[in-house]
Amino acid sequence: MSHSQEGQVVSLPCAQLVPNPMQPRQFFHQEKLDDLATSIARHGVLQPLLVRPHGDHWQIIAGERRWRAAQLAGLDAIPCMVTHADDETSALQAMVENVQRQDLHYLEQARAIANILRNTPMTQEELASQLGMAPSSLANKLRLLRLDSACVTCLIDHQLSERHARALLSLESTDDRLQVLRHVVQHSLNVAQTERHIQRLLMQINTTHPTQRRNYIVKDVRLFLNTIDRSLRVMQDAGIDAQYGREDKEDAIYLTLRIPRSAKGQNAG
Repeated sequence: MSHSQEGQVVSLPCAQLVPNPMQPRQFFHQEKLDDLATSIARHGVLQPLLVRPHGDHWQIIAGERRWRAAQLAGLDAIPCMVTHADDETSALQAMVENVQRQDLHYLEQARAIANILRNTPMTQEELASQLGMAPSSLANKLRLLRLDSACVTCLIDHQLSERHARALLSLESTDDRLQVLRHVVQHSLNVAQTERHIQRLLMQINTTHPTQRRNYIVKDVRLFLNTIDRSLRVMQDAGIDAQYGREDKEDAIYLTLRIPRSAKGQNAG
């Protein structure tokens, strides 16, 4: 395929476009996609996608939602602006484009920020500046990644706010967080009410009899060990030859974890 010049707008076949793995948006609401598809069928694609050459295809940097809707509308080709951005630049462009649209879910933002920091040499302060955010706001986004997948699912399904999510971080136990979320959903609590409910629960936990509190600790240890098991399986499924050993003794549980530093220690797949 011939690569077009930087900044040129061309009509490209929808079938030759592929999503960007660094795309921050992971949730595409079908009803909104259908509405956009109806608009595109009537008026066309008004804003070109931003794409870059990627082997025999074109990788979408910004505009995956328009691409999906265009296919629903039956379009064979779609207008695209071509760039030759590297991985770091394209990831940042995708993030900025979605943040500026202000409809990117806060948990998608958190994952995207973590991906950019993981895959580029940028510091948190540098990325915050690029995104027009205060460093403290960016740090608060990253803290949301501490929430368990069950909590994340509940937050998304019930459209709870970022401040609801941040309030949960005061609790250490996933069971306690889920208990709070169920209560919030059942009683339609706003953020202030949620924070007061969590404070009451924390006081209850802190004043619980030591024998009862021991049950919390045992439960948390079990959750921690299960988390390690799940994480190890994810790494092994990705082809990383990570090894995990556990030895239970009277005084303690001894854990050993081996993760190869380079591809030499990874499975060939």
